[in-house]
Amino acid sequence: MGKTNLLDAIHYLCFTKSYFSKTDAQHVFTGAQGFRIAGKMQTADSENELTEAICILRENGKKEFLLNGVAYEKFAQHIGKFPCVFIAPDDVQIITGPGEERRRFIDALLCQLDDRYLQQLMSYNKVLQQRNSYLKSLAGDAADAQLLGVYERQLAGHGNYVFEQRRLFLQKLVPLVKSFYEKIAGIPEDINLVYESALLENNFEKLLLQNRSRDILLQRTSQGIHRDDIALNLNGQAFKLIASQGQRKSLLFALKLAEFEILRENKGFPPILLLDDVFEKLDAQRMQHLLSWVCVENTGQVFITDTHKERLENALADLKEPYQIIELKQK
Repeated sequence: MGKTNLLDAIHYLCFTKSYFSKTDAQHVFTGAQGFRIAGKMQTADSENELTEAICILRENGKKEFLLNGVAYEKFAQHIGKFPCVFIAPDDVQIITGPGEERRRFIDALLCQLDDRYLQQLMSYNKVLQQRNSYLKSLAGDAADAQLLGVYERQLAGHGNYVFEQRRLFLQKLVPLVKSFYEKIAGIPEDINLVYESALLENNFEKLLLQNRSRDILLQRTSQGIHRDDIALNLNGQAFKLIASQGQRKSLLFALKLAEFEILRENKGFPPILLLDDVFEKLDAQRMQHLLSWVCVENTGQVFITDTHKERLENALADLKEPYQIIELKQK
């Protein structure tokens, strides 16, 4: 009972927001006016000092986030202080879903590593929204070429940084994903990830200018980093079209553990790892390979939820590592 809520509360304290929904109001207990989440956090480099993080949603819908009693002016200042990796069943959308899911995965990781990336991405999305709103407002009227030029220069300025960081990051991510996939699956397979972006062969500002007339007709910005994708391939074919359920889960775990390893290397200590009910439809061999890495090779803190207590206990007992079972029984 409440397993996923517990993990999401930890995610709130790391990211100032829910892992599962964009609206904070969805997490207010029925009949309540708001919520308060508090937790004491400690990193490996903090010399045993505990930091108290508090997230409050007020009755008026205003959200506050405090660290040791001091409120942030901008929540973005908190991102990256307490790195965290979350793996949930619906994350398979990273493999099978639209490009938006894969961009979100890459962006969430890079935002924990690079403050400038976070700021540039936020600024890009703000200008993108402004340009799209202006395009929609035209409704057949003549466009202001000078204003569109301003938007396009701003988009290119912010977007070029985001594009370059994504491109460089993928070069580092691919070998890690391949290595983790082989460990989890237990067999070598031809896995590849390819960054797809119009900016690989085009100047961003010129690309926007070339597509301006089309964008006016479509009433939206049709080219840019918000359209980038990562092609996932197995044996030279689209992964989602030919991969089995076990292979999809193996690739998901490989992506997430690669994210974990990059955060650990960058921060100097392992992030919190949250595994929410991920063992369903996973064969015993893959489950044991996964647990062996996250519980034995990894020295960080891991939270695992499962609907089958005995299954989890047996798997953890085989690893001969200390663990604690938290169980809430219905009356």
